[in-house]
Amino acid sequence: MGFGTTSRAIGGVLALAALAGCQVGPDYRPATSADLGVPERYSTPEADAARPEDLSAWWTRFDDPVMTGLVDRALSGNLDIAAALTRLRQAREALVQARSQYAPLVGGSAGAGRNFNSDLNDSSSFSVGADASWQFDLFGGIGRSVEASRADLAASGYDMEDVRTAIAAEVALNYVTARAAQARLAIARDTLATQDDNLEIAGFRVQAGLVSSIDAEQARAQRAQTAATIPTLEQSFASAANRLSVLTGQAPGAVDGLLTDTRDIPQGPETIAVGIPADTLRQRPDVQRAERNLAAATARIGVAQAQLYPQLGLSGNVGTSALSLGSLADVITGGLFASLSQLIFDGGNARAQVRSQRAAADGAFATYKQTVLTGLEEVENGLVALRTAKARQAALRVQRDASQAAAIYARSQYRAGLTDFQTLLEAERSLLSARDGLTQAQSAQAQALVQLYLALGGGWQPLAPSTGTGS
Repeated sequence: MGFGTTSRAIGGVLALAALAGCQVGPDYRPATSADLGVPERYSTPEADAARPEDLSAWWTRFDDPVMTGLVDRALSGNLDIAAALTRLRQAREALVQARSQYAPLVGGSAGAGRNFNSDLNDSSSFSVGADASWQFDLFGGIGRSVEASRADLAASGYDMEDVRTAIAAEVALNYVTARAAQARLAIARDTLATQDDNLEIAGFRVQAGLVSSIDAEQARAQRAQTAATIPTLEQSFASAANRLSVLTGQAPGAVDGLLTDTRDIPQGPETIAVGIPADTLRQRPDVQRAERNLAAATARIGVAQAQLYPQLGLSGNVGTSALSLGSLADVITGGLFASLSQLIFDGGNARAQVRSQRAAADGAFATYKQTVLTGLEEVENGLVALRTAKARQAALRVQRDASQAAAIYARSQYRAGLTDFQTLLEAERSLLSARDGLTQAQSAQAQALVQLYLALGGGWQPLAPSTGTGS
């Protein structure tokens, strides 16, 4: 067959490819709010439906420079974020690999040899050759693979942002825990000083014969009970401080110097606009990641289906050989070939792969919907936790003030011998409980606010370049 005939045959195959070119498999369409079961508004009465503010740096709203500095350190030095960044880089290179399937594969070779013969003169031989192959995307298998890789890249970007938001929240929570432990330690030590004074007074009264030694023993037991809480609080502070060091990518103890000065527990703003559920879904990186995973799984159905259809390929080679380098260009040979292959029988393997990918897509949708509903649940729970923490704090503040007045009165009465030590003991216990409880309520309110910011998807920029699909 001559060159013209071969060209016409290959042209006919290419024309067939142009006519048949399409993408098999389902096109991805984003799920609607109805598909995901998303309500129009949150059910919690406290939910402020006003458009949410920019929550990308929510930790700055606590107006605590130490906490802000720790979060900034963590976002730049945390090793979980570094690992997530490497996964993003891998996904970016996977997209490059997927796109490379559009391009032809070209290879070259060259050789040289020397032939030895005892009866004839020695001779040399040289050869140069090149070959190429090109797989046409006849039914869109490569296109679907690129589509899946692009979605994977976006999902990896959202995964990194999800890690960033979680790290920021964990730093804030541990910082609040550390400040709460410091505050509770200060209360315990202050109470211990008062109980030392009570023990001294009881001892004087016992020596004077005004009361029995029971008062002194009760005072000693109360002091020991309070002293026993101090090591536990110190452990809580140390654990939180060590965790903060590791979260910033450093060894335990690295940030202890930042926590030396005692500061109040950061409280943050009184109110926060949560918007509507649809706003939350746009802001949460884990929801966006689940949606992109669903898009990737849908595209891979097409990748599997394309294997059921004909595969068109084009290959060619060119080469030359000679006994001297100067003669290499004298005779050049080559060929161009087109091939069309069709799977006939594989025991059902290819069709099973299609069904498997459909099942994977169904699972990805279930995961996506579950992520959406879990996100909405976290917002609702965060709102309730914030409300109850505020209510508890208000009640405990009243208790603290009343207990403080009662303790002062009981102490003065006991000094004057107008009441027994048991009354003073109960008043002191009530005051310690109220002060400690109020501190814990303040900590719970700050932590509830942090959790609410996290539930709303705060801590990242929804349009960050790292979450893009690439070009």
